[in-house]
Amino acid sequence: MNLNDLAANLLPAKRSTPDLIADVLREAILQGIFQEGQSLRQDEIAAQFGVSRIPVREALRQLEAEGLVTLHLNRGATVSVLSPLEVQEIDEIRSALETTAVQLAIPKLTESDLEKARAILEAMDRATEAASLAKLNWEFHATLYTPAERPRLLGMIKTLHINIDRYVRLQMAKGDYLERSQKEHYQLLDACRQRDSKAAVRLLKRHIISMSDRD
Repeated sequence: MNLNDLAANLLPAKRSTPDLIADVLREAILQGIFQEGQSLRQDEIAAQFGVSRIPVREALRQLEAEGLVTLHLNRGATVSVLSPLEVQEIDEIRSALETTAVQLAIPKLTESDLEKARAILEAMDRATEAASLAKLNWEFHATLYTPAERPRLLGMIKTLHINIDRYVRLQMAKGDYLERSQKEHYQLLDACRQRDSKAAVRLLKRHIISMSDRD
């Protein structure tokens, strides 16, 4: 799949040109079409989209803010590379933020929220593509955190998920990882259903941090 194919898939939603380009480039990075450390030439990207370099530059700045792209003075842009230590650090930050979110959310979770989360997990049980699994994984966590009513906190968590999404997709391609991850998801959901904040925090910490330890 090339950039034009990705753009065609994303076109139905209304987006500004920089947002659309950012969406396409983001998905290309997450799918591995653009590899870690690969140069992103603004003139080539602009030519593919039939636009000037200005919206491409704005899109690259968006992706830089998300941690997916590194902009170099006078050297253009490259796909960011995360070391194992950096991935571990992101997971440690996620652990702190996400356990806060789930503690705030549990008292406000409705039966509808819990049923939606279970439906997402059941969809993950049926999914086979890494991209779909990663999307559903975020939707599951976001469903449990959104009732906390902390939009800034949720935004920070989402950015961190984007940072490591490509690594999560690689992990999800391994059957044993997905099986363990899903088991942990169901355990977390059960703790939330029982309004057991301590158990939910314990399970969530283990779920997040253990990702850094899996080969």
